[in-house]
Amino acid sequence: MSDAPKTSGMTRLRNYFLTGFIVCAPLAITAYIAWSFIGWVDSWVKPYIPARYSPDTYLPVPVPGFGLIVALILITLIGFMTANIVGRAIVNFGERLLGRMPLVRGIYGSLKQIFQTVLSNKGDMFHQVGLVEYPRKGVWSLVFVASEKETEINQKLDQEGDPLIAVFMPCTPNPTTGFLMYVLKSDIVLLDMTIEDGAKLIVSAGLVAPEGKAKIVTVNGERIDGPLANPPLGAGPQPARSRRTASSRPNR
Repeated sequence: MSDAPKTSGMTRLRNYFLTGFIVCAPLAITAYIAWSFIGWVDSWVKPYIPARYSPDTYLPVPVPGFGLIVALILITLIGFMTANIVGRAIVNFGERLLGRMPLVRGIYGSLKQIFQTVLSNKGDMFHQVGLVEYPRKGVWSLVFVASEKETEINQKLDQEGDPLIAVFMPCTPNPTTGFLMYVLKSDIVLLDMTIEDGAKLIVSAGLVAPEGKAKIVTVNGERIDGPLANPPLGAGPQPARSRRTASSRPNR
């Protein structure tokens, strides 16, 4: 009789510990990453700040984040200066100078294109999550689908109406590394989840999966009860479902 209260008490303590761990662990990891990033930026920027302008000279303890604030201000000023004619001319001169360096020009050009795509042109980023059979038939891998574009690869490997689409297959748990593949559009199973949900699924190694969202299917503005299958490719228009109303039911 005395073992039951002890067991329930230990179970409660374990549940309390797990609940507190679930609450504290994400906060601690986020704070650690943010603190590490601030310290990394400070270690790069603070050595170049004159001592008379640094608050560390006048205070007994160093001020974390001051280098980050200075870096943000400098980046904003550089962007403001680049927006005018003089700043644009200086940037163009620097790019022409880098373009004459054999190794540096390739690295700079690739990095510039990546940053412009990610930060400027939102429409050129991955816009959908899908599944492809990889590394063998019957095994499915999560991929990020790029926008469909006409490229040299599509022209060389034309599949008669079935275009090749660039997909990025990230690795778990680091979604910044992976494989770039060109897959036939008919071989991609498109999903309804967002890019953020797909990234969470990759980072968590499948532990954090988004819930399936039930869609309301309508025809001519009227709700259809039950699932509707997609008609086969090339099939004619499908007749709408007819609903039997109370007046159309046979009288018994």
